Amino acid sequence: MAKSKVLVVGGTGYIGRRIVKASLEQGYPTYVLQRPEIGLDVDKVQILLSFKKQGARLVEGSFSDIQSLIEVVKQVDVVICTMSGVHFRSHNILLQLKLVEAIKAAGNVKRFLPSEFGMDPARMEHALEPGRVTFDEKMIVRRAIEEANIPHTYVSANCFAGYFVGNLCQMDRLTPPKDKVNIYGDGNVKAAFMDEDDVGTYTIKTIDDPRTLNKTVFLRPPENILSQRQLVENWEKLSGKKLQKVTIPQEDFLASMKGLDYPSQVGVGHFFHIFYEGCLTNFEIGEGAEEASRLYPEVRYTRMEEFLKLYA
Repeated sequence: MAKSKVLVVGGTGYIGRRIVKASLEQGYPTYVLQRPEIGLDVDKVQILLSFKKQGARLVEGSFSDIQSLIEVVKQVDVVICTMSGVHFRSHNILLQLKLVEAIKAAGNVKRFLPSEFGMDPARMEHALEPGRVTFDEKMIVRRAIEEANIPHTYVSANCFAGYFVGNLCQMDRLTPPKDKVNIYGDGNVKAAFMDEDDVGTYTIKTIDDPRTLNKTVFLRPPENILSQRQLVENWEKLSGKKLQKVTIPQEDFLASMKGLDYPSQVGVGHFFHIFYEGCLTNFEIGEGAEEASRLYPEVRYTRMEEFLKLYA
């Protein structure tokens, strides 16, 4: 069976780059949306040209011209949106809804994967403000997809290793702390961590798989379900140095939100749900969902001990 033609929207972004790479590596005809609004962003232009050099096809379309989007979508079978969650609010939700409109009008898409790749928004109705809005807006996109009867797969990739593992889950840095580490609560709540390249690999695995049609796929491989204390212990073994542990009780952590700017408040809220509530692992994956490592045991995913070696 011929492989689906894949369009990646947001291919120059943090996760988008990995998904383009995985699509090419797995032999899919890969199209990347090139928006005229890119302007003079030379870094993005160079990334797009590198995709072209690797065999991807660049296709131009603009969210300000819905017909151009429809024409692009008509060329492919699968659409994957990877527009950055960092800028998801307001403007980007409108862009995703326009993409849904274009997919519905084109009428040929066999699978749409919207821009998610983090916590499952369907499980975050209780999320703290102001971070809750990111989940609410993703659910608006989901409802639009389902009301349009667009075949879909939602990917929940949990914690990106580059943001959560190399820094031992510290909020103020991206590299391991030198002397002391903040521990959230008792530090024993489990979370799920994923190497970003593996997110791309698993995402592409789902697109032609009937088992993932109209389902949520959780990227929660068993050896990457770890507590913060386990991450710290792994780092201490690698570095040969013990860190001072500073325990932060729940009430103190939540109180730290006061006076922070909006993005920082969102970050604190998300960290609270992950490391105090255990929102990534405190449920069984049930009906209407699948776990990626069970579906694709052939993938050798990166273990977090291995990932940490990059920083040693």
